[in-house]
Amino acid sequence: IVNVPPQGGRKHPDQKYIQVNTQNILFIAGGAFDGIKEIIERRLNKQAIGFSSEKLNKVEEDDYILSQINAIDLKSFGLIPELLGRFPIITYLDSLTKETLVRIMKEPKNSIINQFVELFKMDGVKLSFTDEAIEKIVDDTVEKGLGARGLRGTTEKVLEDYMYDIDAQNEIVVEEDDIKL
Repeated sequence: IVNVPPQGGRKHPDQKYIQVNTQNILFIAGGAFDGIKEIIERRLNKQAIGFSSEKLNKVEEDDYILSQINAIDLKSFGLIPELLGRFPIITYLDSLTKETLVRIMKEPKNSIINQFVELFKMDGVKLSFTDEAIEKIVDDTVEKGLGARGLRGTTEKVLEDYMYDIDAQNEIVVEEDDIKL
């Protein structure tokens, strides 16, 4: 049973609470825990010492290390035990590949590309992207280590000049050569 303030926010001593039984609630959480790999390595005594490039470049080794994650590692990372106790299963997710990021840009109904096409359509401009341009946007985002959330910002940066001169054209085709990041 958890006491929850009705309006959320800070707890006041005289405030009435709503009691919520969390017994039948499934908590799912995910995130990018930058630095968790080092915490797991420390616990497993598998840290690379010096300039051991073979140790640092092994993808299989990284997958093995991340597969050993547990609540102790997350506690060391900074999550509070009250939260960790609500997660009966702890695992890791594979990193997003370039192909997955391209699919995120194009496939969903409200994909980033579709959002910008609709945004430009409101101003009477037909916007389209070549496949090579989308791949270059993805490459730049991956290079900066921004992940899926960075795709929108990178796309906005590419379209910035077009947005300021929106009245100048009726149709815009973004090609690989147009992308200068």
